[in-house]
Amino acid sequence: MKVILLQDIKGKGKKGQRIEVSDGYARNYLIPRNLAVEETADAVNVMKQQEKARLARIEKEKKEAMEIAEKLKSCVVKIPARAGSGGKLFGAVTAKEIADSLSEQHGIVIEKNKIQAEPIKSFGSFEVKCKLGHEISGTINVLVTELK
Repeated sequence: MKVILLQDIKGKGKKGQRIEVSDGYARNYLIPRNLAVEETADAVNVMKQQEKARLARIEKEKKEAMEIAEKLKSCVVKIPARAGSGGKLFGAVTAKEIADSLSEQHGIVIEKNKIQAEPIKSFGSFEVKCKLGHEISGTINVLVTELK
């Protein structure tokens, strides 16, 4: 029996792949557990539509990531921080603070786990890398100033 896999199955194939399996294996194991559906014209069309929608979604996400990367080039995130004598910060400026300040000052929302920043422990200007998805990365310009 020919089936279309709905999930990856070790030793059989990947999701969306059409494979040939024995009738008993398909009827008694794969189909009842929603791991596969019988290959029919309707099932093939549904899989093609789902693949087309998935590719369109990925393309849209790539486009959005490119737009965000372009916006990041032109903006500077200013973060005020307290410091002791010698200009050393109390604590550090973290990725969470950078993400919060970025959304507050420029309206660009980036999750803190996508920002690849070592904690900043001094005043000055820094370039922080962030991964925006689909192998697209951007640079956030961070300016740490003294809190007055």
